[in-house]
Amino acid sequence: MRNSGLRILSVFGVVGLTLAVASPAKAQQEPPYWASIDEPEARMRTGPSTEYPTMWIYKRERLPIKILARYKAWRKVEDPDGAQGWMHARLLSAARTAVVLGEKGQVQPLRANPQADAKTIWRVEPGVVGKITQCENGWCLFDVTGRRGYISQELIWGDEPLK
Repeated sequence: MRNSGLRILSVFGVVGLTLAVASPAKAQQEPPYWASIDEPEARMRTGPSTEYPTMWIYKRERLPIKILARYKAWRKVEDPDGAQGWMHARLLSAARTAVVLGEKGQVQPLRANPQADAKTIWRVEPGVVGKITQCENGWCLFDVTGRRGYISQELIWGDEPLK
């Protein structure tokens, strides 16, 4: 009976080692850094364990999250509204996303080029989440399900410099 317990621990040890080796860059990244929710439902807890109560249940896949601290497989996070709590690392992705800021009904322009006077090619409402790339000189390329354009970094949450 004792040997079967050791086998189970060995299997978990190998699985854990495999996961750690599979993503060394993510494992070595030091907070603060950006991530996004990678599941259709994710729980933010008051502490780094499933024993702690749930504060929020997020049903917004790809929502940007700021990672503030790490504790084993848990990450202390901050959401776009400033709420802080803990999420398990398996709920998160390194994919860079951002959420559009502003008041309801206040649409923001996506431009053809990273310039304030460039042609508006799309409009996005506050709360829209998209992938971001090519962030420089105050602009990011913002992609919402294939509709892409440049947005001012002042109009999004998920890309301000950290540290």
